[in-house]
Amino acid sequence: MAEEKTKGPASYFPSIEKTYGKPIAHWLDVLSNAGERKHMEYVALLKEQHQMGHGHANALVAYFLAKQ
Repeated sequence: MAEEKTKGPASYFPSIEKTYGKPIAHWLDVLSNAGERKHMEYVALLKEQHQMGHGHANALVAYFLAKQ
């Protein structure tokens, strides 16, 4: 039986961890501690304050908001 491939925002997690050197839990904490914001406001925070690329930031925010 083949291993099921991760889909959706979580499929970016290995690349995010490798690129930015921090676990996903760190980034979810950053978002959690940022207070209530809209999707693109969270994305902007990650891009501006943490120099994260748009795709990675968007994937993290989508995952974070889906778990709220």
